[in-house]
Amino acid sequence: MSVKLHGLVAATHTPFHSDGSLNLGAVEAQAEHLLSVGVKLAFIGGTTGESQSLTVEERLELGQRWMDVARGTEMGVIVHVGSNCIADAVTLARQAQRLDASAISAIAPSYFKPRSLDLLIDCCAEVAAAAPGLPFYYYDIPPLTGVSFSMPEFLAKAPARIPTLAGIKYSNPDMMAYILCLQAEGGRWDLPFGIDEAMLSGLATGANGFVGSSYNFAAPIYNRLIAAFRANDLIAARTEQLRSALVIRTLAAHGYMGAAKAVMQMLGVAVGPARLPNGNLNAAQTAALRTELDALGFFEWVK
Repeated sequence: MSVKLHGLVAATHTPFHSDGSLNLGAVEAQAEHLLSVGVKLAFIGGTTGESQSLTVEERLELGQRWMDVARGTEMGVIVHVGSNCIADAVTLARQAQRLDASAISAIAPSYFKPRSLDLLIDCCAEVAAAAPGLPFYYYDIPPLTGVSFSMPEFLAKAPARIPTLAGIKYSNPDMMAYILCLQAEGGRWDLPFGIDEAMLSGLATGANGFVGSSYNFAAPIYNRLIAAFRANDLIAARTEQLRSALVIRTLAAHGYMGAAKAVMQMLGVAVGPARLPNGNLNAAQTAALRTELDALGFFEWVK
């Protein structure tokens, strides 16, 4: 259980054909692009991967393809297995272990929500037990799941039920809880930070790893941000964080998921459209987005 999700971890898009069907042929280009910008860990089938809009069969196919592509390269693969159906999550976790993934992660069920921390831990324990040879990361993202419990308390109680617990993928704006988690048990837990536009806050608090969607298309910005922070150049670090915020705000104004996938196409990595209920940009909207990004300086920033 020695894996650490340090540095940049790209939360990858699930690629689709124009008709919305799964396009597994695009995974190789995704992996090559990430390696070319210094990203050596992929977090597949998560929020950015539209996992909740995929069938279990599609998620299994996606996991198999990523592991086939990554084998023999420097790329490590973390498989998000979370689902509203615990049995489906167990199926995905078993496959991840069989394929020798680097780790698994799972969000909380979000339709029938666990009503207590103990019930959340029960859910995580059942999923983690299906892959006893892999590190398990709870994926805490209350703005999307509506499930919000104390993460310091989770780390205090969960290890007794989840022996493979490695830490938390922390996509939660509560920075007080984050620093408490980082310091828990003498810094035992791995806590990759999941809010790209607040990376500098995570770094200042003590984060070593970052899982995010914008690392697919803007990794150079974040690599410079981290380097500047490590060099105690806060002016440069703030400049890069501002660039991140401007890009993310621009994409969000167009509908983030569809706009982000359009940006990948602009960079030569065709991941296709987003699936409903996410929307997509038409040709005129895509052209407008390109113009806005060009005006910002985005294409220079990510060279």
